[in-house]
Amino acid sequence: MADEGLIAADEASNVVARLKRRMIDEALPLWSTVGWDHAAGGFIDRLHRDGAADAAAPRRVFVQARQIWCYAKAAQMGWYPDGRAIALKGLEHLLAKAKAPDGRPGYVHRLTPDGSVLDARRDAYDHAFILFALASVYALDQDAQVRAEIDALLAFLDSHLRSPHGGVHEGLPVSLPRRQNPHMHLFEAMIACFEATHDLSFQNRAGEFFALFLANLYDKQKHVLSEYFEEDWSKIEPVSVEPGHQAEWVWLLKGFERITGCPTRQRRAELLETSLRYRDEATGCLVDEGDASGNIRRSTRRLWPQTEIAKAWIAQAESGEAGAADEARAALVRLERHYLSHPVKGGWYDQFDRDGKSLIDTIPASSFYHVLCAVTEAEQVLEG
Repeated sequence: MADEGLIAADEASNVVARLKRRMIDEALPLWSTVGWDHAAGGFIDRLHRDGAADAAAPRRVFVQARQIWCYAKAAQMGWYPDGRAIALKGLEHLLAKAKAPDGRPGYVHRLTPDGSVLDARRDAYDHAFILFALASVYALDQDAQVRAEIDALLAFLDSHLRSPHGGVHEGLPVSLPRRQNPHMHLFEAMIACFEATHDLSFQNRAGEFFALFLANLYDKQKHVLSEYFEEDWSKIEPVSVEPGHQAEWVWLLKGFERITGCPTRQRRAELLETSLRYRDEATGCLVDEGDASGNIRRSTRRLWPQTEIAKAWIAQAESGEAGAADEARAALVRLERHYLSHPVKGGWYDQFDRDGKSLIDTIPASSFYHVLCAVTEAEQVLEG
């Protein structure tokens, strides 16, 4: 990759400290002030290019949940004294506006800026992040009311979203294609719930998603994670491969191994090797999509796959894999250099074309979870 040799040793050696300071001094303050709607409540979904709030943008419920997670995590890490209060304020708004506002169970999909329902669908991906957010808040105080919300959401998943073919429906109303993505994030949420509660039922729930991964999502011959499926889990051809998701599963499988003792080393190595096929030659960054043969299908490159490849290498470093820590730091340098070097302090570029031109004019809040997660993982494993 063309830019690999250009990452200086000193640039890589202190990248984690630089990114931590960037989170504490820039991103966390920005998204809790400009990024909070002081009139109507709730987190702003995106900022304009100049860093001003796009107050008119609809509010995606999964973004509300992701921002709650960010501030709860920052509080847990001791990075941001106001994090706990901001997370609780965000959760209060989420429960008041998005939870069953139409009298039906579950959370709605999108809200208007004033907090009314814009899209009443019940979306599995959203519920994964709400569960993830609830777990992060519960980890702070072990609050019984938060645990009750976790249990209520699990009951909704079990009674309304569970598919007879395994896993969950995309949402209500039921639609196709089925995607691996909501299942990946429900896997993430179950791991987080176990770590917050130490309730063994979450090990079992995480185990169901691990079994689904092995049986249906992952092609053990081609070492490829498929994205889209029919109702019965038959693959939709041609198979779409998202290298960012391949990398994300590396990190999640390490988390599953941590809470269960189930060995995942072989699958992690396979997934990581496959994800690295799909890189942009000029920057070394992961591209957005490829095919099952290793060809690049879309040469655009979003921010989030770069955080996930960093987390994959961090997971491998945690497992003691030779050279993984250096690869993780190099991935973080690429993230910093190409995506976080935005004129708005605490902002980022979300997507580039193959020539390095920015394709998204706004600064989406949805990326904060990816960036903060990568930096907190780096701090705990690489600097620990």
